Amino acid sequence: MTAVAPIFRDRVVIVGGGFGGLACARGLDGADVDVLLLDARNYHLFTPLLYQVATALLDPSDIAYPFRTVFRRSHNVRFRQARVTGVDFDARRVEVAGGEPIPYDTLVLATGSGNAYFGNPALAERTIGMKSLDEALRLRNHVLSCLERAAQATDPAERSRWLTFVVVGGGPTGVEYTGALAELLGLVLGRDFPELPPGSARVVLVEGADRLLGPFHPRLGAYAADALRSRGVEVLLSTLVREATDDAAVLASGGETSTIGARTIVWSAGVGPTDPLPDKEPDGAAVARSRTRRLEVDEHLRIRPGVYAIGDVASVRSGDTGTGAELPMLSPPAMQEGRYVAQTIRSGGEPVRPFRYTDKGTMATIGRRAAVAQVGPLRLRGFPGWITWLVVHLYYLIGFRNRATVLASWGWDYLRRDRPIRLIVRSRYDPVVAALVPDEP
Repeated sequence: MTAVAPIFRDRVVIVGGGFGGLACARGLDGADVDVLLLDARNYHLFTPLLYQVATALLDPSDIAYPFRTVFRRSHNVRFRQARVTGVDFDARRVEVAGGEPIPYDTLVLATGSGNAYFGNPALAERTIGMKSLDEALRLRNHVLSCLERAAQATDPAERSRWLTFVVVGGGPTGVEYTGALAELLGLVLGRDFPELPPGSARVVLVEGADRLLGPFHPRLGAYAADALRSRGVEVLLSTLVREATDDAAVLASGGETSTIGARTIVWSAGVGPTDPLPDKEPDGAAVARSRTRRLEVDEHLRIRPGVYAIGDVASVRSGDTGTGAELPMLSPPAMQEGRYVAQTIRSGGEPVRPFRYTDKGTMATIGRRAAVAQVGPLRLRGFPGWITWLVVHLYYLIGFRNRATVLASWGWDYLRRDRPIRLIVRSRYDPVVAALVPDEP
């Protein structure tokens, strides 16, 4: 009887379960390869709705979905919670914290991005970002605690600082959070906090450019600014935050400086790529990166044979020839890149065509019945833009339960003007959890 030699399939390791990494893993579900998805957390996070967790509209579980649930019926995709610390290209293995190196035949880097503070450590220390569930919950706890402290304050100046909220960055995240925060404060001041009269809070949005929503058409940016101002938000354009302290933000505009007393400074002004690669390889050669520190890739999204980079971590160019502007750090490019790499791996690693991004539009909500959407030449604003935003975000949420609960929460807020998830919660430190989940930067 002749022995049958075992059949070994290529092992694909995907580092990062964001939009790009998850799209790649789902695209390889059922393929003739073994896939291992690595992420420091055990869930996929729908980051476009993080600001709604931070403003007490949604629960964390409404916008997060466990990876093991996504692939519970897959015969070839597996998940492992691990923090990747490096990559050995020569040995073709991924190094993880507290564990044995993981070998690969094909590697996909989809490690995403984090907050960028332009080399100012004080901003990192004294502002609150919105790139993770931990940060969103911290921001929710912080804002609600500020209201409690303001209700107890006897000094008017101190009360004013507790009730002043500065948001840095006029991109989609900053605009969406500012609009939601203004609505939250309008709901609770005077009603849940009778000690704090309506209109006593101050929300300031600071943007360094001369308009909001830079990627959008200028008219949509102007509409967003007007909509926020109509909600009582102070919009400061062409203004930078030069310094942040525990109780103030120092602004610079036109060569002049000013100070706003505030206990809350929210950072949404910049993001930067995060990857486990060093600046130089062991042989001394520099790892090719763009001016924005994203990994340089070829027209097939490869940084070297058998190694791909997608999403926020990859410097991918737009245009038919792939020589245009760098694609933005948004979910649509990441998902298209993930699906493209999955198709390439399914075809045996030989790409049939260069990657080209198809722009399906950009949108941002400003608040109740107000949003902007830009799809090619079509520009929507106000109620039509808001309905479009609702439908698109519900469509891309993972899981029927998540869609149902988010839709119910939106409906409750719209009809009742109420955000019931106003809980100040903190968890105890657990060394078992800490060993797997990395500290927030």
